Amino acid sequence: MTTPAAKYAAAKSRNKNQITTEFISQFDFPFDQFQIDACHAVESGHGVLVAAPTGAGKTVVGEFAAYLALSNGKKCFYTTPIKALSNQKFQEFVARFGEAKVGLLTGDTNINSEADILVMTTEVLRNMLYANSTTLVNLGSVVMDEVHYLADKFRGAVWEEVLIHLMESVQVISLSATVSNAEEFGEWLGEVRGQTEVIVSEHRPIPLYQHVLINSNLVDLFSQPGKINPEILALEREALRKVRIPRNRREQWGAQESRLSRAEIIEKLNRENLLPAITFIFSRMGCDAAVKQCLAAGLKLTNTEERAEILATAERFTANLPEEDLEVLGYREWITALERGIAAHHAGLLPSFKNAIEDLFQRGLVKAVFATETLALGINMPARTVVLEKLTKWNGEAHVPITPGEYTQLTGRAGRRGIDIEGNAVVQWSPTVDSATAAGLASTRTYPLRSSFTPTYNMAINLIARFGRERAHGSLESSFAQFQADRAVVGLVRQIKKNEGARNELIESAKCHLGDFESYASLRSEIKELEKLLSKRDGRKTFDNRQRSHMEGEIDNLRRSMRNHACHSCNDRETHARFAERAERLSRESEGLRARVENRTHVIAKTFDRICDVLTHLGYIEGEKPLAQGQILAKIYAESDLLLTETIRAGILDNLSAPELLSVVSSMIFQSRSRDDYAPKMPHQNVANALAEITKLWAKLEAIENDFDVKTQKEPDFGFAYISYRWAQGNSLTNVLKGSDMSVGDFVRSTKQLMDLLMQIAGASESLRPVCREGIKRLDRGVVSYMVDDL
Repeated sequence: MTTPAAKYAAAKSRNKNQITTEFISQFDFPFDQFQIDACHAVESGHGVLVAAPTGAGKTVVGEFAAYLALSNGKKCFYTTPIKALSNQKFQEFVARFGEAKVGLLTGDTNINSEADILVMTTEVLRNMLYANSTTLVNLGSVVMDEVHYLADKFRGAVWEEVLIHLMESVQVISLSATVSNAEEFGEWLGEVRGQTEVIVSEHRPIPLYQHVLINSNLVDLFSQPGKINPEILALEREALRKVRIPRNRREQWGAQESRLSRAEIIEKLNRENLLPAITFIFSRMGCDAAVKQCLAAGLKLTNTEERAEILATAERFTANLPEEDLEVLGYREWITALERGIAAHHAGLLPSFKNAIEDLFQRGLVKAVFATETLALGINMPARTVVLEKLTKWNGEAHVPITPGEYTQLTGRAGRRGIDIEGNAVVQWSPTVDSATAAGLASTRTYPLRSSFTPTYNMAINLIARFGRERAHGSLESSFAQFQADRAVVGLVRQIKKNEGARNELIESAKCHLGDFESYASLRSEIKELEKLLSKRDGRKTFDNRQRSHMEGEIDNLRRSMRNHACHSCNDRETHARFAERAERLSRESEGLRARVENRTHVIAKTFDRICDVLTHLGYIEGEKPLAQGQILAKIYAESDLLLTETIRAGILDNLSAPELLSVVSSMIFQSRSRDDYAPKMPHQNVANALAEITKLWAKLEAIENDFDVKTQKEPDFGFAYISYRWAQGNSLTNVLKGSDMSVGDFVRSTKQLMDLLMQIAGASESLRPVCREGIKRLDRGVVSYMVDDL
């Protein structure tokens, strides 16, 4: 048997790029130049950043990193942002490298954890680094797939934590969607990880054609690069004219409603050989409604043989589902649509349903999918056509326009490599979705990557335990967030300098032979400001005569000083004054710029210091040293890390049964989809009492955070307390979800997240470990135990 050392020696003796050549020869398609260049860079041992469009084939570079690690007798970790992507990549790697060589770690799934190639979510790697896990021994490379995810407001910081704190000896291969500041990101990677080669490809292997669907007309968006097709503009004018005619008079004017329904759009795409298609609808309800509309219209996209294969596949994916749960899962309606080649795809679906849809779509059996934008996140589901009904989406707070980057990510799904010769993006016209907006999104090539990094309590305590406060402070200064802030500071400082130069010239021009014109200009400016203030306050009830007299007296005194000033009698006084006023405006502008510089200088380290001040105040750290309570916090990675740790410290969870405890701590991870201000149902008085104590604790922490100018802990949400308690008590899925608006997919995902939190508590608190383990066992049954989670 060949030892890893012998493999490594053999690999070293090969010619340069020999391993790349061997790897490429295993594929039945030619590599693009950027893929070859990237593999060569990986083989050279440098860090590599690959930025290329969706569907261009970036992941083959990640596969090569794994292949190279095996050749060199080293380990390779492949990280992804979501569990669905980890599961998919795990299956692909098992097929390529063999079951014995590949493992999967996603928090709640542990398969072959000491394998040479480990696929995992980025959080798992971050936690390994903080725990100094033995699994890190002999790690040669880490592939960070979808690394642009570090811009994510909620989870993006994890990517930067890994990139900053990963051992220097580890080679990092970062795979990103097209971003316009790839060179800037690569420069930062070079600073924190050592020499990094940046390989950017704008080329899509399958050309993408942009169209607008106006009523029943499918028209090219561009007549030539960057120029809107004049035919569209004429059709738009006609469509707008029809829209303006009152609905009840449209028929007599020969202007019937001609906007196609969702079923009609699919039929049109089918006639023009543009299926399979993904229609992006930015709401779950909209996706489900679209499927129902297609069924009601009698749409059927499959033949007898295809229907038989669809049924067999669906049954294979759902074989383990309990019979009694099928009704609440909407199985019958789901399978009816699936057999016709139609499906919805969103986070509210059961993972096994989603897995079946993805498998059938990849095989060309499901031909029309209505999906939310989560499908665009790296899952292997390319289509021939992508349809967008709207160019706005709900971001949790408001309806906002989608960005050029989001548009590119969504439409990037169009065009299947090795199957299609082209991809098609279709925007459905409406009075609010015009060609100019579509053209702007389609032609913009600026989607910068912006860091969302900010320190958390858990991060701070782990860094202090590992490096000490001073070194931790320094390591955070090397974040991409600070790198970008420093870049911005350079520009601001340059502007301040430019302003100062211009101001000095103006002051020079304002010089007066009779005296100090700056002091004279200052008197004029003061009078002007006081007169403005007096004018604003006049007429207010709170502004009495005494106050007015005082201000008027001040103004009179200043005017007297001004008239007595030597420069007042200068013949060029007004000319000088204009120069002085412009100089003063530049001074005010520079003052504002200096404030911005101050806000951006050491911004991450300042936030870290405030976090540490809270931890010191609460007795988690003392100087450079974490105290006993800090050791518990170090193992809690939830968003409400401090609130949960304080809950444990206060003993609020100590006397609860397993169902009660999990019901209570669900408030730390759950986020209600609706904002209804109703009192959620409590399953037990013990739960109600504990949640009341936690609410008081949260209010106390919020006051402390306000004192230290920090805001990190979300308000507890009780929306899952009753449901999770009843599930843990053994109630059926039907009974648990009865009267609730929660989908089965959301229930499974929230339960999995709750199990993950219980595992964290079990790892952090020895006294709570037995009851947490019992809670996990009670939750892990039925649809929950059969599902592979995907978030």
